[in-house]
Amino acid sequence: MSDTNNNIPDYKDTVFLPKTDFPMKAGLPQKEPKILAKWQEQDLYGKLREARKGAEKFILHDGPPYANGDMHIGHALNHILKDMVVRTQSLLGKDAPYIPGWDCHGLPIEWKVEEQYRKKKLNKDEVPVKEFRAECRAYAQQWVNVQREQLKRLGINGNWDKPYLTMDFDSEATIVTELLKFAESGQLYRGAKPVMWSPVEKTALAEAEVEYENITSTQIDVAFEITDSPIKELIGAYAVIWTTTPWTIPVNQALAYGPDVEYGLYEAANVDALAGKKFIIARALLSQFNDRLNIGNDAEVTLTEIINFKGSDLAGTVAKHPMADSFPDSDFFTKARPFLPGDFVTTDAGTGLVHMAPDHGEDDFDLCKAHGINPVFAVDADGVYREDWPWLPRGDERAGSVINNKFTAPDGPICSDLRDVGALLSARNDSSTSHSYPHSWRSKAKVIYRCTPQWFVPMDRVAAGKDKSLRETALQAIADTRWIPEKGRNRINSMVEGRPDWVLSRQRAWGVPITLFVDRKTGEYLVDKDVNARIIAAMREQGVDAWCDERAQEFLGDAYDAANYERIVDILDVWFDSGCTHAFVLESGKWPELVREDKSIPPANLYLEGSDQHRGWFQSSLLQSCGTRGRAPYQAVLTHGFTMDQKGMKMSKSLGNTISPLKIMDQTGADIIRLWALSVDFTEDHRIGDEILRGVGDTYRKLRNSFRYMLGGLSDFEESERVNVADMPELERYVLHLLAELDDKLRRAVNDYDFNTYTRLLSDFANEDLSAFFFDIRKDCLYCDAPSDPKRRAYRSAMDIIFHAMVRYAAPVLVFTAEEIWQSRFGENADSVHLQIWPEISNNWHDMALFDKWSEIRALREAVNEAIEPLRRDKIIRSSLQADVKLPLKDLKIDPVHFAEISIVAEVTDGHEISVSKTDSHKCGRCWRHLPDVAEDGALCGRCEDVIHG
Repeated sequence: MSDTNNNIPDYKDTVFLPKTDFPMKAGLPQKEPKILAKWQEQDLYGKLREARKGAEKFILHDGPPYANGDMHIGHALNHILKDMVVRTQSLLGKDAPYIPGWDCHGLPIEWKVEEQYRKKKLNKDEVPVKEFRAECRAYAQQWVNVQREQLKRLGINGNWDKPYLTMDFDSEATIVTELLKFAESGQLYRGAKPVMWSPVEKTALAEAEVEYENITSTQIDVAFEITDSPIKELIGAYAVIWTTTPWTIPVNQALAYGPDVEYGLYEAANVDALAGKKFIIARALLSQFNDRLNIGNDAEVTLTEIINFKGSDLAGTVAKHPMADSFPDSDFFTKARPFLPGDFVTTDAGTGLVHMAPDHGEDDFDLCKAHGINPVFAVDADGVYREDWPWLPRGDERAGSVINNKFTAPDGPICSDLRDVGALLSARNDSSTSHSYPHSWRSKAKVIYRCTPQWFVPMDRVAAGKDKSLRETALQAIADTRWIPEKGRNRINSMVEGRPDWVLSRQRAWGVPITLFVDRKTGEYLVDKDVNARIIAAMREQGVDAWCDERAQEFLGDAYDAANYERIVDILDVWFDSGCTHAFVLESGKWPELVREDKSIPPANLYLEGSDQHRGWFQSSLLQSCGTRGRAPYQAVLTHGFTMDQKGMKMSKSLGNTISPLKIMDQTGADIIRLWALSVDFTEDHRIGDEILRGVGDTYRKLRNSFRYMLGGLSDFEESERVNVADMPELERYVLHLLAELDDKLRRAVNDYDFNTYTRLLSDFANEDLSAFFFDIRKDCLYCDAPSDPKRRAYRSAMDIIFHAMVRYAAPVLVFTAEEIWQSRFGENADSVHLQIWPEISNNWHDMALFDKWSEIRALREAVNEAIEPLRRDKIIRSSLQADVKLPLKDLKIDPVHFAEISIVAEVTDGHEISVSKTDSHKCGRCWRHLPDVAEDGALCGRCEDVIHG
């Protein structure tokens, strides 16, 4: 505050400038690990449990990520949101423990171990299964350890020393216990149905393990010669089917028609190869069929209608397979193909006739089964036709996987053979044939529908002792659950309404076994509580390796002969594993912090995952709990969207647009990621990128500077200085009213899990109400008023209240920075800020009359600032302290001298409208205000004179 005129005294040592060691520069990458180490040393999680002992419980149950690979930005967002929930509930005074967990079984991990084998030129099937499982277990544990440290580095507070793992022996035993509850209640059956099957991974897949990508498939029209029909004109004609899966033609067993579809019999002309042949086509699809016939032909085919009829007239018609004459000794290929009525047959595309392969389609399977036609299981697990299959068997030089594009191409063996017998009418594979097709989200390979024996939980069977089916129970549970956002209810409701029976079985090695014995004579699985108890005990002792042939008789005991029973070797769908986590985490008693004082076990307060889990964990947990407990395992479900790049594109390594949270933490700190995650509308898809993170960094710096100002302003604050709120000036009471309003809004945001609103409110209050308004006005009072001055004491008292509130509000968001702020004021030995509870805000601080009055004052202040700006821009004045302001005093709610202080101007006088000019008043050498009582520049105003010499 020195002046260039050396004759003017320097009063800087008389000004009460803020004092703090809290630096402007955050240095988070260096500071955060030290703070984290201190929390671990002090056992902050344990201290928090002790501090909240006996309080109301709030249980967020952690959905387990796969123990597979480094944490990515989706992991970071998900766990930050969970941490925010837990911390805000704890801040409200509740006991909110957090048990992190991992999904450790299943194909993702098994696939990675197999990849390691393939690199070493080893065959997984040649390795003893227990040895292979041990490698899977070690692989999973390695990534559990890696991810655990990465999540801790994000500031996630939880029981990291004792997480839950689905591969723990206790967990595996509980999963088996839950499976056997389904078995004992009759909610399991074994059946052959088409399921999503990955030929690459050689296992059934759940819908949640499938993603859809656009591909170009070979699309063909195939002619089936009609050998008999009630419509005599059709005998010798050809029924034409159209399909995008040529590889299913070798297992065709029937043709389907639409009972209400109008068909025509058409005779071809103009092309020698087709001349005189007659075809049955849906009349509405004739033009499309004709266009396909003409592809590659020199002359245009003409099709003349001979007769027309309804689909229902086709009942009793039969045709022969196009390859029947090629395999005259095959009972399969030579038997007649019946025409069957199918409600699913439409005239949207194709020919209006659909070929039926019950091995490879749900509609096909159901329709054929209803007419006594069974699947033949011709395709092996790897997608190749079995060795004894007449057409293109394994071992044939032309054989190949059904998902291989060359095998199904227009010039591939299937199309070539059909062409040779004159049955292939058209075949093409180009951009016009692009369509959506299911792929395994792990191997990225195409999947197929394949009929195999699997274990199912029926959705519509009412089990003994129950009054509702599993579907009905689940739909009721969905209705009883709170969904955030609300649209999640409709999403999962529609999925459960339409889902097929739950396929539980997988054909892999690394997972929890389906611990059932099946009677070889009756085909029924054994239900015996004593046998089940022995199995569960063995699993608890030895884990999944306990389920082996060597112990079969031990499990069966003296009552049964192992030779009479098949020991099931399939494993459980990993979604069943994770669906059971509520049982072995919330109900086991293994984590004392989860146990309620009354020993009750209600559903978890909240499940929180990405929106894809409506078909994944949310649904498997729902079905598992409804099947065994008759209710959902959760009271509320919160879902978040996916993180896109800055342009709104999906992140992928191939595009090079991925954002690593590990890199962000190394460069700018975990609190920056947390602030980003809690600032976006996470309920929708949202974005991240360098420019967005720079904006988050600016928000962080403003918040940090607000706290730095408060720390400096409160550096020597003592209780003896405190002024009661009722005795404070209006400005302080107005700001405390704003704080009380903020408190109400933040509480609502916590209740609604509306964290982007929470974070925005916090930031806006700090920037707009505090830094740009309250602190800006009162800095003159803080710096220049006497320490004993009532106004300065009131300001610092209000600032202390605001500090205690704001640091608590900020603590769940900026976990490391809030701790740094807290320690900066109260010392490193003070209890952590994260042990504090929500600030006490008095209802008496609400004062709407004061709010209305000061809202007008602030609006007028803004108008004055706008009027000053042109003078500042034109360099007529350097700061608002040099401005004299005229305005209608009749509109002013406070006296002009007070308003001059609030507007930080020299003087306010009466005028017809707002106008600004440069003041003639001199500048006080201490406070720098231009005031009428300052005799000359550098002299002291009356206030400063009293402070120094008073």
